Amino acid sequence: MKLSHIFGIVVIALAIGIIVATAGDASSYVTFKQATELAKDGDDKMIHVVGKVQKDAQGRITDMLYDPAIDPNHFEFTLIDNDQRAQKVVYNSPKPQDFDRSEQIVVIGAMQGDHFQCNKILLKCPSKYQDGKLETTEHEAKTAQL
Repeated sequence: MKLSHIFGIVVIALAIGIIVATAGDASSYVTFKQATELAKDGDDKMIHVVGKVQKDAQGRITDMLYDPAIDPNHFEFTLIDNDQRAQKVVYNSPKPQDFDRSEQIVVIGAMQGDHFQCNKILLKCPSKYQDGKLETTEHEAKTAQL
């Protein structure tokens, strides 16, 4: 067998190994109902939940708790997933800067008891530069423990 053939087989084997290793770490998009079921089954892997914050008739966010004078690393809010289920979300970092403007939110974390413990928030906000387009920003908790 030629040396180039052996080298090619080794490269292909490494590529397959990398794909298999990263596929096991990939998190999935679920609803809060599915997240609760996963937590009951003892599955503690990271999951994504997509939703919108709960707002009143005037467009102000309701059920949001953030007081930096008391604890700047504790932020709670209610998120409504795609199945219209409302769930309390706890984020152990400061409130993201454009949270109030966001159209859609993706929280990454796991269910813990009666709330969703989030360690990363992805915000999809209306772009200030182009009408009708969404701008995505990512915020990660530095102190969250899952």
